[in-house]
Amino acid sequence: MPENNSAGNKKRFNEILGVLRAHNVAKGLTPQKLRMIFEDLGPTFIKFGQIMSMRPDILPAEYCEELSRLRADVQPLPFQTVKSEIEKMYGKPIGDVFARFDSEPLGSASIAQVHGAELKNGEKVVVKIKRPGIYGVMSRDVSLLRKASGLFKVIEKTGNAIDFGLVTDEMWEAARQEMDFLNEAGQAEKFRQLNADVAYVTSPRVYGEYSTSSVFVMEYIDGIQIDDTESLKEAGYDCNEIGLKLAENYAKQVIEDGFFHADPHPGNLRVRGGKIVWLDMGMMGRLSPRDRNLLKNAIYAAIYKDISELEELLLAFCDRSGPVDHSQLYTDIGDVFDKYSNLEVGSINIIKVRDDIMAVANRNGLSMPRGVSMLGRGLVTLEGVVGKISPEINIMQILVNYVSGKMIKELDLSAELKNACVSVLRSGRRVPDMPSQMSEILKMAIKGQLKTNAELSGSKKFLDRLDNMADKVSLAIVEAALLAGSAMLCSSAGGRGKSFLGVPVLGAAGLALSAILGVYMVWLIFFSKK
Repeated sequence: MPENNSAGNKKRFNEILGVLRAHNVAKGLTPQKLRMIFEDLGPTFIKFGQIMSMRPDILPAEYCEELSRLRADVQPLPFQTVKSEIEKMYGKPIGDVFARFDSEPLGSASIAQVHGAELKNGEKVVVKIKRPGIYGVMSRDVSLLRKASGLFKVIEKTGNAIDFGLVTDEMWEAARQEMDFLNEAGQAEKFRQLNADVAYVTSPRVYGEYSTSSVFVMEYIDGIQIDDTESLKEAGYDCNEIGLKLAENYAKQVIEDGFFHADPHPGNLRVRGGKIVWLDMGMMGRLSPRDRNLLKNAIYAAIYKDISELEELLLAFCDRSGPVDHSQLYTDIGDVFDKYSNLEVGSINIIKVRDDIMAVANRNGLSMPRGVSMLGRGLVTLEGVVGKISPEINIMQILVNYVSGKMIKELDLSAELKNACVSVLRSGRRVPDMPSQMSEILKMAIKGQLKTNAELSGSKKFLDRLDNMADKVSLAIVEAALLAGSAMLCSSAGGRGKSFLGVPVLGAAGLALSAILGVYMVWLIFFSKK
């Protein structure tokens, strides 16, 4: 990160210190105080605050909620400056590129300014121009903020201070990505391709031949803002249908694509020509195939109230700051379940669920990956949008329905059966050795020579699994002994007693019973939830 010790930097550093002292941050930092500090420090810090609001895994939920209220009120760039930047990027007069270029901006923010324009072929476009020198300004402010971060004192309920060094690094990385318009262009094109087969969803076309790292040109979209319910109804739209399709498409983005809009506020959503239009792909979330699979399993485990499975999935999702108290984690997850156990899925508030999960993670020294924390913020924002246009639709219910349907579609019974059979055959190869092995173990036990070393964590989950394992081992021993004895009877040439088709009845009965027990063991291993 560039850092300059110029007089300008010194002046800016003193400005930052002055604002921090004016708000008396040494005595603590409330959510409201943090928001006001960023507002006083100007546009770049407002952008930082907006980015930070999407990281409830780093900042407590109440801070994220307060920072989400930040709105940049930035003085527009003079048109001459915009014109100069355009001509510098293209290396030609602005009139040689555009048939028309509006002097008044459509919007002005911390990083960029947006203007309406028209290409030479008559197509209407939106041109996004990066503010000149913004990279250097933000780089300087982040460096200075890091120096001043020792004055910040945000204490969570756990008693642990927030690591503002980590917060600053995360903030800077996200801001750098937003400042690269080629990155946004690539994300917009990817989103468009992934949703090309969704009849009711679209996004602006990207004009790659006109786009650079500092200038981004895309299709102009008019349409009706999605939360303008009156205009939607006047245009003949069914708001319930729009809300349902919006929620279902977001579930697809998350579960199927692993590439979702991280900031789905009303300003980024339009309705045009019977389609939902997604705008502004500068902030996109990503989930790896592994994370998507974990998320699906977590939702499924939540449906069946499998606390043990949820604990394992949470640990698989998160990074750990130190040793985990499994007993405490199990209890914390159980407490969350108890809170919602009597509620229907459709009545659960996703904001409260998000906050409770984050609280459990923070209490147990766990941190969510960036994609998951961005998803939490995105779902909360989307719930607000859907709640306004169609209050009876519940995002949590839609997500559960999508995951349930997806898991059924992806279920490969032949593959599951094949894996089960392979496992049984592998186990069967070891069956002849089991009687002798068990005999040796029993002899050692009788003689007092058998010693075991076990370290129990105190986790209820561990003890339950140990008990369940003992039941399965006992059943396996009985099944193995029955199989071995029956096989010996059937193979004996001089076998006495009644026979059927040359096979001793007693041996055949034993083999049949062992087969039934074997099927039951397969079910117990692969399909039992216990």
